Amino acid sequence: LSHSIEKFEKLSYIQLTSAGYDRVPMDYVKEHHIEIYNARGVYSIPMAEFAIGGVLQLYKQARIFSNNQKNHQWIKRRGLLELNEKSVCIIGCGSVGTECAKRFSAFGCHVVGIDLYPGENQYYQKILHLNMLDTVLPDMDIIVLTIPLTKETHYLINNSRLEKLKEGAVLVNVARGAVVDIVALENNLDHLGGAVLDVFEEEPLSKENKLWDREDVILTPHNSFVGENNQKRLSKIIMENLKGK
Repeated sequence: LSHSIEKFEKLSYIQLTSAGYDRVPMDYVKEHHIEIYNARGVYSIPMAEFAIGGVLQLYKQARIFSNNQKNHQWIKRRGLLELNEKSVCIIGCGSVGTECAKRFSAFGCHVVGIDLYPGENQYYQKILHLNMLDTVLPDMDIIVLTIPLTKETHYLINNSRLEKLKEGAVLVNVARGAVVDIVALENNLDHLGGAVLDVFEEEPLSKENKLWDREDVILTPHNSFVGENNQKRLSKIIMENLKGK
């Protein structure tokens, strides 16, 4: 259930419970000088844990071991991978991206950031501008998307860029579904090491979509943000914002 923002004639303050502004009529908000605050940092920790957990599931072949356990099969696997020394590209170096960088760095990964506003951060070896993305992608083992959805980032990961990825690369999307051209991803998955997908352009994902049945895809229903401390973090942000009014 939603109500048109125009109905709230005396609206002067908005506190979002989301980090993104892409679902808000920002032109109207700016035109009417409405103060707006997002929930930056509230969901970053569980989302970062989800991203690294998804990659580890693929690297350690957790789904295969789970199926073997169900079938009472004692079968060793020799093709498990390590996170140590892998090259990770985090596209979007805000709160979520930085929490991801912190955790991948702790596993011994080489972390490169891509952002519209490059800077320096201790958890990244370097942060480059978005226009450097195509030069970085071919060397990356893991690509993590945490960048906001804008006109500039719509289908940022398209067929051309997916073709640039090395054999066995893993794509993680905890940003917005439309950052990835999902049809292009489906067409390129066979040369990749898999995908961790929590968001989709159309949600819920169609039951007929072939991604449901792929062993190399970790698929969840826009659930990566969930954590038991979210409410505590959100309450703290709300109170801080209200104090400043």
